[in-house]
Amino acid sequence: MLADRDRIFTNIYGQFDKSLKGVMRRGGWDGTGDILAKGRDWIINEMKASGLRGRGGAGFPTGLKWSFMPKVSDGRPSYLVVNADESEPGTCKDREILRNDPHTLVEGCLIAGFAMGAIAAYIYVRGEFIREREALQRAVDEAYEAGLIGKNNKNGYDFEIYVHHGAGAYICGEETALLESLEGKKGQPRLKPPFPANVGLYGCPTTVNNVESIAVAPTILRRGASWFAGIGRPNNVGTKLFAVSGHVNNPCTVEEALGITFRELIDEHCGGIRGGWDNLLAVIPGGSSVPLVPAEQIIDTPMDFDALRDLKSGLGTAAVIVMDKSTDVVKAIARLSYFYKHESCGQCTPCREGTGWMWRVMERLVRGEAQKREIDMLLDVTKQVEGHTICALGDAAAWPIQGLMRHFRPEVERRIDEFSRNAHRAEPVLIAAE
Repeated sequence: MLADRDRIFTNIYGQFDKSLKGVMRRGGWDGTGDILAKGRDWIINEMKASGLRGRGGAGFPTGLKWSFMPKVSDGRPSYLVVNADESEPGTCKDREILRNDPHTLVEGCLIAGFAMGAIAAYIYVRGEFIREREALQRAVDEAYEAGLIGKNNKNGYDFEIYVHHGAGAYICGEETALLESLEGKKGQPRLKPPFPANVGLYGCPTTVNNVESIAVAPTILRRGASWFAGIGRPNNVGTKLFAVSGHVNNPCTVEEALGITFRELIDEHCGGIRGGWDNLLAVIPGGSSVPLVPAEQIIDTPMDFDALRDLKSGLGTAAVIVMDKSTDVVKAIARLSYFYKHESCGQCTPCREGTGWMWRVMERLVRGEAQKREIDMLLDVTKQVEGHTICALGDAAAWPIQGLMRHFRPEVERRIDEFSRNAHRAEPVLIAAE
């Protein structure tokens, strides 16, 4: 359990004053100029020492990512881009930061921007986040009015922050598609290399980070890397926002220590599983793109990057989707298949064709209108999509199906047997391709 004194997001539930004055009373913007005065190298080394891994899903070391930015400008400006396009099904942690604690992000942008030599930050907010964008813009305006950011500000580093409102495309959560969208183009991922740290926004060096990754930086630097690194397990340290939804008694977003066990997370913060622990069927531990894990495997598992990887799943965004035994698990994964089919940008043939094909097969498997050999055909297609696309959307579409077949293949086969026994009663129906 995380002690209250170690919580970074002190107003995640919006219970206190959200204004700049209220934030400063809670310790925000305290000594920001002193942090910048220690220099770029000190900040990056401290972030490396903290062990912070990106909170947007990939878990890449944040300090290392910042260090990729050029130390000396070649004449091009550098930019920080904050990915607030939180469109992963089940994920709702960043919106709480934007809505209730936005100054943590604004201050984090200034510090991170200074550390990587950026002249400005662009915060790309999901299109559906209307109130969240308004709250963030108020925080940015307050920071400008107080002289904390902008030209000739009190902290001694000229820095601009722009809030950009997206148009509701899931693919724009991929960092290079986000850059394309920021430039006014169609949101489609770019080939890498070149990587954004060399050629990013407007062809300039750019770092793209998740909201939570940037928002925790000021507190880490104020309290020290050793404090943050002392929470959790080796290589899985610090605090983390968990967004728990589904069949729990009290769905919530909560800040906890990385590595808290699933049982402790649910019992302490969510009031337990609906119907009790014996009623738990499976859990998607990191947003819809990671494979599900059956109840018996996850109950006492630490919720961190390495432990969930060992279960052939992942922490992802820590969006925990809980499913009890009332869930039609095959239909749930088919619904996710439709989402990825719908959100594919269509640029890569394996993804464009494969996501539609996988969804149509999944729909037939829901009803049992298939043959058992098609299960292996479906798995073969997921392998042809996985790892063969420009971005990870193809992987995200494949992994939920792979997880379903890994753990619940008998249920899929049971449906096929059930349909076969009653096939003489079924009337032929014409079904469109999509």
